[in-house]
Amino acid sequence: MKYGLAAALVALMSPVLAAPALAAEVSHYELDNGMEIVVLEDHRAPVVAHTVWYKIGAADERLGKSGIAHFLEHLMFKGTDDLEAGELSETVTRNGGSDNAFTSWDYTAYYQRVAADRLPLMMEMEADRMRDLEMTEDDVTTERQVILEERNQRIDNDPGALFREQMRAAQYLNHPYGIPIIGWRQEMEQLSREDAFNFYHEYYAPNNAILVVAGDVDPDEVYELAKTYYGPVAPSPDLEPRLRPQEPPQLAERRLKMGDPRVAQPYITRSYLAPERDPGAQEKAAALTLLAELLGGNSTTSYLARKLNFDDPKAIYVGAYYDGTSIDDATFSLTMVPSPDVPMKEAEAALDDTLAQFMKDGVDPEELERLKTQLRAGLIYAEDNIEGLARQYGAEMAVGLSLKDIEDWPEILQAVTAEDVMNAAKEVFDRRHAVTGWLMPSNMEGAEE
Repeated sequence: MKYGLAAALVALMSPVLAAPALAAEVSHYELDNGMEIVVLEDHRAPVVAHTVWYKIGAADERLGKSGIAHFLEHLMFKGTDDLEAGELSETVTRNGGSDNAFTSWDYTAYYQRVAADRLPLMMEMEADRMRDLEMTEDDVTTERQVILEERNQRIDNDPGALFREQMRAAQYLNHPYGIPIIGWRQEMEQLSREDAFNFYHEYYAPNNAILVVAGDVDPDEVYELAKTYYGPVAPSPDLEPRLRPQEPPQLAERRLKMGDPRVAQPYITRSYLAPERDPGAQEKAAALTLLAELLGGNSTTSYLARKLNFDDPKAIYVGAYYDGTSIDDATFSLTMVPSPDVPMKEAEAALDDTLAQFMKDGVDPEELERLKTQLRAGLIYAEDNIEGLARQYGAEMAVGLSLKDIEDWPEILQAVTAEDVMNAAKEVFDRRHAVTGWLMPSNMEGAEE
């Protein structure tokens, strides 16, 4: 089954931008054991990105076991019945490639980038660790210390990371998106070999995985290789649909202030609960994507930047961010770094006044069209990076979007109107659904209030 992504994108391009488009051709298969296969065929370089996406992430962990998805990701680089510990990565390196893995709230992914003729070897090793992982108690003890040190470096020693962690915990009272991917330290310290194997045996199976291969390959040959290496892997007969706690209605704004002596530059962040990209219904997410670009997508030309950085200087930076690629409700965030002489309370008031003015002014049609042009150009230029393209398809399919949803996304973005953007803004910018946070030095006025 093939999808004409190139044609869809080129049709949207203006004559100036259309000429260089060389998009990958997309093919889709499914093995008898339930594993999905997506092939992005691109012969411009003799390389291939081989990626496997498990539809399981930190938001699917059992209570009290936070960090187990990420912990297992680390342990997946230990041995199997056929591979010694570390042998997979060493083999990739010897063959001139690179490999890694990452965990999100919604999925866990493993990837290798190698010469195209090394694809069978990658499949053989990846299929081996899908069901035949082995780990000793020493492996678990060592790797647990690694993830604890990772938390120490990336979170505990970074006041900004600690602040973001607190913001998410305040945003999601009941949904596990409020629990950090890496886990809470006191729970990470208790993760065991049994915990890891239980999670592995329950969720790591071909019928819970998506294979995305991008690069210099023939789709039918990839399918045959997948049947050879992944086809014999037994599916999990007891795999159940994802059932997650859902967020109750938020009835009042939540606020927090965090003081830390390590903070050099105070800033304000506000996040609102916002709809995600839903299969077959991505229009609200598209409007929010453009709203974020209009408000704070550029540090000099966006609406907030023009008003708060230049017209009435109150900030040295202001931005807006939204990414709807998730299974459940996402967030729409605003960030403001006040000018050194502007108190935090005054800065937040200026941000509020500017948002209110935007709601009165509405969307500049010319600016909206300019941003649409930038987005469609970006989608085409992104296809020059096969690894990035494989990650895009893998992430979007892992959260439940179909190939048609992915194919339709550029056109849905282009169809967004100024009215759509303002309707999205009215729906999302409800202070009852917001979390507002101040991060500042401990000795700053207001830090101890």
